[in-house]
Amino acid sequence: MLHADAMGDTPHLLLVDDERSIREPLAQYLTRQGFRVTQAADAESARPRLTAYAIDLAIIDIMMPGEDGLSLCRHIAATSDTPVILLTAKAEETDRIVGLEMGADDYVVKPFSPRELATRVKVVLRRANAGGTRQHAPESGSYAFAGWLLRSGERVLVDRGGVSVPLSTGEYNLLLALITRPRQVLTRDQLLDLTQGREAAAFDRAIDNQVSRLRRKIEADPKSPEIIKTVWGGGYTLAAEVTRL
Repeated sequence: MLHADAMGDTPHLLLVDDERSIREPLAQYLTRQGFRVTQAADAESARPRLTAYAIDLAIIDIMMPGEDGLSLCRHIAATSDTPVILLTAKAEETDRIVGLEMGADDYVVKPFSPRELATRVKVVLRRANAGGTRQHAPESGSYAFAGWLLRSGERVLVDRGGVSVPLSTGEYNLLLALITRPRQVLTRDQLLDLTQGREAAAFDRAIDNQVSRLRRKIEADPKSPEIIKTVWGGGYTLAAEVTRL
């Protein structure tokens, strides 16, 4: 859900860009579009703002002096469920893929129109607002699979050694959808329905991003996954036996 802050239900954005000539006019435009905007000129000044405010979405320029936008994006993805849109001056596909793998929810290539960015912000916020409402875990119960144990009531994932592995809300919802339907091929559309709702436009790469992040946590070799497998032209499937405890 969107945070409720001192400004009521107005979505609060954090805009991080070292180019003042871009950052300030963009902040003014987004404010006119009905958003509350907090600005930061670099990652160092952005970090305390992330904890000081209830930020609903972060817009981050990749190329900044000091800590770059990808590093800040990785930090946000690892510590919160705050959606991230990256701004990049590079149009190469590899740069966009790296950003998504770092945990970004979307990207916009410079130069872009403020209207385009505002539209993407609204789409990502609608999706975040609908997140986790389509599927409800049982109040208690555990699922054992491939050496892992998911305690759904506590939302805790435990490895063979009894060590808990932290999961974001998105990762938890995705894993729950898969383990409650083992060996069933789930399309990206189905996974969006189960984990995030379809109140926003189709956003298949959001699922791919979550799968990539989840694989890095549970697969012995994320590049050759044995637990969450890709079904080309279909979607994803949990290729392991699941035991409900």
